[in-house]
Amino acid sequence: MRTSKSQQEKTRRQILRCAVELMTAQGFEGTTMKQIARAAELGDATIYKYFPSKEKLVLAYFEQAAVDALVLMQKTKGQQSFALQERLQLLVDSLLELLLADREFVAIAHQMVQGAPMLLIGQNMPGKEPLRQAFIEMLTQAEAAGEIAPCAFKPSLGGLLADYVYGIAAYWLKDDSEQFGNTTQLVDLSLGVLVLALQSGIVNKLLDLGGFMLRSQLSRLLQNQGGGLMELLSLAKRGLSQGGRP
Repeated sequence: MRTSKSQQEKTRRQILRCAVELMTAQGFEGTTMKQIARAAELGDATIYKYFPSKEKLVLAYFEQAAVDALVLMQKTKGQQSFALQERLQLLVDSLLELLLADREFVAIAHQMVQGAPMLLIGQNMPGKEPLRQAFIEMLTQAEAAGEIAPCAFKPSLGGLLADYVYGIAAYWLKDDSEQFGNTTQLVDLSLGVLVLALQSGIVNKLLDLGGFMLRSQLSRLLQNQGGGLMELLSLAKRGLSQGGRP
């Protein structure tokens, strides 16, 4: 008997939930696919029809989290009328809200990916594409509304923003400030700088010089809890605010 798509989706989510609970309790190495299958009330072989390995299962968790964050964001009343920075921040906040309940597992998964970077060779970070498309849509709407200057590199910038989300999540995992205040400040400052740069048109020039350099430097700064990143962003925001629009 053929399983319906809705039943497949329900089973897929059940597997992910069981994996999160088991890996949180036992660690990644201490959890087997057989244990996850039994917890999800599946046959030992059936789980492999959904996920070929534990590693792929972990990556699928982040793929699902990105999709669910977009759904959660869309449920926010009036979000279509939000300014660009508010919408960008709403998406980041929606993802972190979903990850918060599984923060211990997310830390385990992050360590797993860092220890096996070959997992990502030849593929995007899990969930990157739906995030990229969402950011492109936000930028397109802001441009059409005259909120930002015309941007010729929306697809590239959308990809950079998707990478930025993963960098923020990595920073958040190390944030021990009260109610993750440092993460909140970082998101507010960094997105504020970005929007001011988009309003001035300077982003076109920066992306034209090399998105790869921007991506690598952003990742390095976000991974480093110190390094004066907050001060750097504050200075940039102040400078862009004083400069105003061309």
